[in-house]
Amino acid sequence: MVDYRNMQARSPAGVRVDTGIDQGLRSYMLSVYNMMALGLAVTGIAALGTSVLAQSNPAFAQLLYASPLRWVIMLAPLAAVFFLSFRIQNLSVGAARATFWIYAALVGLSLSSIFLVFTGQSIVRTFFVTAAAFGSLSLYGYTTKRDLSAMGSFLIMGLFGLIIASVVNIFLGSTALQFAISVIGVLIFAGLTAFDTQQIKEMYYEGDASDTAGRKVVMGALRLYLDFINMFMFLLQFLGNRE
Repeated sequence: MVDYRNMQARSPAGVRVDTGIDQGLRSYMLSVYNMMALGLAVTGIAALGTSVLAQSNPAFAQLLYASPLRWVIMLAPLAAVFFLSFRIQNLSVGAARATFWIYAALVGLSLSSIFLVFTGQSIVRTFFVTAAAFGSLSLYGYTTKRDLSAMGSFLIMGLFGLIIASVVNIFLGSTALQFAISVIGVLIFAGLTAFDTQQIKEMYYEGDASDTAGRKVVMGALRLYLDFINMFMFLLQFLGNRE
């Protein structure tokens, strides 16, 4: 394989023109964003379809939201994301992609209840607010020359604290603590969007084999997908109008 990392082309006037790695990087990042966007589409379709079915079928709604099955629905996405994160190096690109699609559908199934809690208009509004914020933050992470590693480490520690606080509040049921968790959650995932974008960009290497590059695309899409979904859910606590 030709290594384009140090290759430069010159115009007849002697002006240097970047080739190879820039185009390859753009193609790589576009693949990551496309896969993430398709994952969000799968999640949205699964969530909306499940919600419509639940509203038209009380027995199905009872099974889905009020029986022990709800714990399976809540924990299945977590199991899928851990499987993909820790086993991706042993999976083919096709299997990694399939696992990502399954995970996105499971998340949609677990999020279907938001259509029963919040108005459709507020969900759509929150989605577009999240998309605008995500796009701006990801663009910053892609273009900035500043090393965001230190910020990323701080945010990851904050994420663990956020998870612990969320678990504690399940038992406390504190409205004030839930508000604080939502505010901090938005800030953490806003920062992680920029950090993860920079990290995904830095994972790119022109000499990667096709299967290695394919797995990097899947993992990059998963990281950005998680940032988007979590930012959306925390913003929904502020912007969502309840039914």
